[in-house]
Amino acid sequence: MKRYTQNEINKLANILKKDGVISVPTDTVYGICARINSKKAHTNLIIAKNRPLNKLFPIMCADEEQIKSIAIVDEKTKKLIHNFMPGPITLILIKRPELPEYINNGGLTIAVRMAPSKTIKELIRKTGSPLFMTSANQSGKPVCTNLDEIEKTCPTIDGMLEGTVSFGKGSTIVDCVSEPIKILREGPISLEQIIEAINSPT
Repeated sequence: MKRYTQNEINKLANILKKDGVISVPTDTVYGICARINSKKAHTNLIIAKNRPLNKLFPIMCADEEQIKSIAIVDEKTKKLIHNFMPGPITLILIKRPELPEYINNGGLTIAVRMAPSKTIKELIRKTGSPLFMTSANQSGKPVCTNLDEIEKTCPTIDGMLEGTVSFGKGSTIVDCVSEPIKILREGPISLEQIIEAINSPT
């Protein structure tokens, strides 16, 4: 399986444009990704992960504007974006109604992250679409910790971006739809930090 350097983003973007699936290092764990504006790419990612059809993929965006293009962003959410993104946080938001049903099985919400590095931001922009971004592993199995493990575990993917991860721990998942907001998974950002950010003056 071909491994690409940080200087070969154009090649990786071309793979994604052709509905391919690749692995990339994020700030939390190694991830595998595919573009969101293709049902075929979505299917290929499901196959690569051996993931149940009813389990949704988080979406990684390049910036705040891209998040707003796929999800409803209120004042509370805007504060979390400004305080913690890019960073190890995933926000559950109401999806925009014009998004295709396959993106979230026709549900009301999506899970959104922001690209943690210039490299992944550039990859998203060159692909021309936000990316489904999920941990590099077979569904329900431990997350891969290096490229050799990814190659063995996810043999159907189309390439790997070289690099390292820093946290080695999944992101904090915040349900911004419920009142009050809930932490669905604890990660590097604590509930106390989130509440402080929401209560801070605009």
